[in-house]
Amino acid sequence: MIALSLAEIAAAVGGQTHDIPDPSVKVTGPVVRDSREVEPGSLFVAFVGERVDGHDYAAQVVEAGAAAVLASRPVGVPAIVVDDVQTALGALARHVVHALGATLVALTGSAGKTSTKDLVAQVLRRKAPTVFTPGSLNNEIGLPLTALSATEETRFLVLEMGARGIGHIRYLTGLTPPRVGLVLNVGSAHIGEFGGRDQIAQAKGELVEALPPASEGGIAILNADDPLVRAMASRTQARVVLFGESGEADVRAENVRLTDSGQPSFSLHTPSGCSDVTMRLYGEHHVSNALAAAAVAHELGMSAEEIATALSEAGSLSRWRMEVTERPDGVTIVNDAYNANPESMRAALRALAAMGKGRRTWAVLGKMAELGDEALAEHDAVGRLAVRLNVGKLVAVGGREAAWLQLGAYNEGSWGEESVHVSDAQAAVDLLRSELRPGDVVLVKASRSVGLESVAQALLETGAEGEVAAR
Repeated sequence: MIALSLAEIAAAVGGQTHDIPDPSVKVTGPVVRDSREVEPGSLFVAFVGERVDGHDYAAQVVEAGAAAVLASRPVGVPAIVVDDVQTALGALARHVVHALGATLVALTGSAGKTSTKDLVAQVLRRKAPTVFTPGSLNNEIGLPLTALSATEETRFLVLEMGARGIGHIRYLTGLTPPRVGLVLNVGSAHIGEFGGRDQIAQAKGELVEALPPASEGGIAILNADDPLVRAMASRTQARVVLFGESGEADVRAENVRLTDSGQPSFSLHTPSGCSDVTMRLYGEHHVSNALAAAAVAHELGMSAEEIATALSEAGSLSRWRMEVTERPDGVTIVNDAYNANPESMRAALRALAAMGKGRRTWAVLGKMAELGDEALAEHDAVGRLAVRLNVGKLVAVGGREAAWLQLGAYNEGSWGEESVHVSDAQAAVDLLRSELRPGDVVLVKASRSVGLESVAQALLETGAEGEVAAR
């Protein structure tokens, strides 16, 4: 965090100092909520959870070097006491972002947020120091903690914003007001909670509503290929920039193809020039993510050549998202088990089909959560798509939703042993251990709650002798 005194922090959050001998002492370390992450000069934020009360660790963190604790009650060590810790954390983030003066880029969407955020950050940091959301810490706690990790040298702050209801993104943009807002897509993720795609669009569009007008530098970057996103242009006073494969997009891709290994290649077109891109990531869905990142970077002053080079060299920064690893025996494991929704499931299956040309392919799939009344139809559709893409074998893992996946495959024409339903992750591992052979490609994907990453990890651990070579 930028160096602030305890007195300045107390004023920013409306708190009272307790047991602080010298309020001019500055916080020079990170702001953390986990006592294990405390460093000398840290500010420790004491949240009260269902099982753990951060206040119980106050003495321990100060002994470890924390300058003070942000708390909701006195704790017997240097503390800034506030009525509500979460509200105070947000107020501190807002204060720091305002003082920092960096360009804040916020992005949201139903699918691809984290992958796109990682691409935006990898491109922008070639131009200037950039801080970005680690993993998927995109909620009312993770977002301000990310903002508070910025320093005086930070020039770009890239923040992913998630939403599970109307008003969530409006709240987050109030904590960290963006100048550039990027909306990727409106899909089916969390449709059971929102009630429909129109409601999802309403929630995601809160991002562009929060942008400053064009006269003050506000920029709304919208997906030209998604009608619900494109319609958000009417909800903002910011300047609108379109990205996509549409001919009307300001930043677009032409001549899109996949390499033999399933990596996207295309010609990047921007208002200032064109350049070719061949990505290290896997799957055609990354073209849209790359175009979104390119649109952000172009608006912030990077050339087409600089952007294309950065996109061609960018990798995956977040775990369990199309992690491709080849075992010494030639079996390729694609671990995309961090999360799943209908859009990302279809994209992963198409990537598997592209990667598996001439090889035997396996799709180890589980439940897609939070689909509400659409759950049966969406799981059935994914099972059918696996058959249409000629996936060698579908392994549906889990209960009712897995049965729906297999039923979809069966109804599409998977009559024999091309699809199988197993009860849990261990059963999937046992099956694959007995049947995998060199050259096979295995995709593992489901919603985070299913925990199918354990399947991918077990398969890597049981490869042939020798070190696993990550590609």
